[in-house]
Amino acid sequence: MRVMVLVKANERSEAGEMPTTEELDEMGRFNAELVKAGVMLVGEGLVSSREGKRVRFDNSGSSTVIDGPFTETKELVAGFWIWEVASLEEAVEWLQRAPFREGEVEIRRVSVPEDFGDAFTPEQQAAEQGLRDRIAEREAEIAAEQSAHNGQ
Repeated sequence: MRVMVLVKANERSEAGEMPTTEELDEMGRFNAELVKAGVMLVGEGLVSSREGKRVRFDNSGSSTVIDGPFTETKELVAGFWIWEVASLEEAVEWLQRAPFREGEVEIRRVSVPEDFGDAFTPEQQAAEQGLRDRIAEREAEIAAEQSAHNGQ
């Protein structure tokens, strides 16, 4: 099962304060364990919400753009991972090994086609798979470009 692990923002992250070298080393070691175990698929940090925007939609489909920063720190995300694990319990066990000293981290299962029942038709599932295939192709293209750039 895939899960998204949401690292909640705090006052430090929202102030734009970057982790220390030691904190980056600790997180790097933890991420290396996750990769070695085949758990980590993606992991990224996010910049402060002051560099972000929100788009709020109303019932008619109209939208309003709201510039950051956003005031409710506890509702913000500072980073995320996508993990492949056997269960939520396994995800919790991995997360308890993370080098966090404070804060809150949320784990949520990524939905699968079966979660949508009959509403997600075979045609929609095929179209979705086509999109996923195109994303994988684009990721391979980007990796090849980066490899070529790094080799120069």
